[in-house]
Amino acid sequence: MKVLLLKDAKDKDSGPDPYIKELGSYSLESTLIPVLSFEFISLDSLFDKLSHPECYGGLVFTSPRALEAIKICLKEKSKKEAWSKSLKQMWNIKPTYVVGKATASLVEEIGLTPQGEKSGNAEKLAEYICSREKPNSSALLFPCGALKREVLPTVLREKGIPLESLTVYQTTQHPDLQESLSSYFSQQGIPASIVFFSPSGVKFCLQHIQKLSGDLISQVKFAAIGPTTAQALEAAGIPVSCTAGSPTPQDLAAGIHRALHPHSC
Repeated sequence: MKVLLLKDAKDKDSGPDPYIKELGSYSLESTLIPVLSFEFISLDSLFDKLSHPECYGGLVFTSPRALEAIKICLKEKSKKEAWSKSLKQMWNIKPTYVVGKATASLVEEIGLTPQGEKSGNAEKLAEYICSREKPNSSALLFPCGALKREVLPTVLREKGIPLESLTVYQTTQHPDLQESLSSYFSQQGIPASIVFFSPSGVKFCLQHIQKLSGDLISQVKFAAIGPTTAQALEAAGIPVSCTAGSPTPQDLAAGIHRALHPHSC
């Protein structure tokens, strides 16, 4: 059975994509189609803020892209030296809050220690932060995307925990998306399951998929990586057969397997 994953492949250097590998263990044949393109912005401003850890109470990351923005900054020799020499240690005595394993592993790559990675979404991370931070303490620095949801900032604001957001990337549709989808459907046919990884993915892909599937769309089991993406699908009138319990390859693959084989459980 075929599964279409609407996401970027993992870096080629780090071996096979974990989602493809995990779905393969259930004998599901999966294909990745990149949906989003990212443009990084305000990088000088980002590094300027990172250069003043004394002004902040810690860091918050809800997306791997925000870490990619920092990694781009650190490619510059002088910035890399400043980070290694003192900034990294100064940030490491403060908390770095994250959602999910992918973001946590990128935090570790820049030499920081993530906290809260088991929070599967921004709501749960906000609760986690509120249980650890005192009201009216130093602001947490939150590098984020232009399309960030307001859940986390709203919860922290209500609890009196200051948060300073800085937009460091913008999300656009991948230039090859339509062509990739058309070619997949013409060569592979209609997959048993289609997995969405973000509300932006729903926005950019769904109409094309509806056109390409026609009346057979009712046979497809739609899956979402988390509750926010599931809500975006449901708002568009698409029934969701599976939402991953946590945003991991293991939970997603197990959920899709159950959705495709409901009687074997």
